[in-house]
Amino acid sequence: MRQRLATVVSTGLMTLSVMMASSGVARADGVPEAAQLNSSHPPMTLAQAPAPGAANPQPAVPVSGQGKFRFKVFLTSERLPEEAKKVLRSAHGGSAVDHRPGKGETYFFLRGAGILRVSADMQSVQLVPTAPAMKNVNMHNTTIWYGPDGAPYLVFPANETGQIFTTNLEGKLLNTLGIPTAGQELGNTTCNEYFAHNGKFAPTGVEYLDGLYYVSTGYCDLDYVLTAQVSFNPISATWNDLSFGGRGTGEGKFGTGHSITVPPGLKRIDVADRPNARIERFSRYGRYLSTLTLPAGTLACDIDYWGNYAVVPALDGPDRTKGAPIYFLENDQVVSTILPKEELGVKNFQHIHNAVLREVGGKLYIITQAWNPGDFAILEQVTE
Repeated sequence: MRQRLATVVSTGLMTLSVMMASSGVARADGVPEAAQLNSSHPPMTLAQAPAPGAANPQPAVPVSGQGKFRFKVFLTSERLPEEAKKVLRSAHGGSAVDHRPGKGETYFFLRGAGILRVSADMQSVQLVPTAPAMKNVNMHNTTIWYGPDGAPYLVFPANETGQIFTTNLEGKLLNTLGIPTAGQELGNTTCNEYFAHNGKFAPTGVEYLDGLYYVSTGYCDLDYVLTAQVSFNPISATWNDLSFGGRGTGEGKFGTGHSITVPPGLKRIDVADRPNARIERFSRYGRYLSTLTLPAGTLACDIDYWGNYAVVPALDGPDRTKGAPIYFLENDQVVSTILPKEELGVKNFQHIHNAVLREVGGKLYIITQAWNPGDFAILEQVTE
């Protein structure tokens, strides 16, 4: 009987010791009970202990940029519809964001697929029904604008066919503006004579301001900004007697007037002068105002604004061994350089053709396209 009782007590003490060890309870001398139960294996020190999650280490998320304007990949072209993926490598255009309150959709175009709409939450991309006359044409950029009654429209410059297409947000074709013809007054002798001799017309960007389309023409020898008068009910456009710019390196001239932007809330025309590494700024009447200079060697394709911020996508940066940069500007100063290919691993972003800004939930997002080969991605600001 005594022997059985001793056995029970011994077993109970052993169980208690194990429980104390597993709960981290130490003896009065500071040595954990677990060390007494298995003295041949001393307790592991903190320096020897594996880090949390070491058995399945998680790779660090790639980040690019500087300071508070650092970005990571949020969404890639894998989210595009299958019809868009099939033609993505030929992408050669740009995007436009509907910044109206309660909206936030982004629109862009892919030749062979048509108009695409990125949802306001940026979780899905859908094809918009597109007129056959447009679907297989390259649209070099996309602009959203609003008529006097607030109605929204999209306008697309077709650089290869010399046309400018206006649609509503549902993709209905409302107007097609063709090549200026001989005898049309464009407000400039050089432009008048150019088209009188059947010069090539290759629009690269279109913006709307106070009833006029402003059209950059950097893919042809003309390289002027032309204007067209827009009328309503129904929508129509006719060439207007105002033009400015011209090829050159001096103030107000273009090496390639690539894309054109009207900053929100301003009556100003900004033209990306690609080979001259700058953004040229004009009044709505074509008077040269100022130049925003970018790092030497930058091939600036466009500029897009959101408040005091802006993004400038580049076909190439100063260092040609790396993929092209997206410059992030605050108050017209470059404060961050994002390298999607070199630092984010988006391999097709050797050349960047367009980028636009959104702000959602206190974070900034860059919706961007590559060219040659074409690609699509959305980048998210890192705020941690």
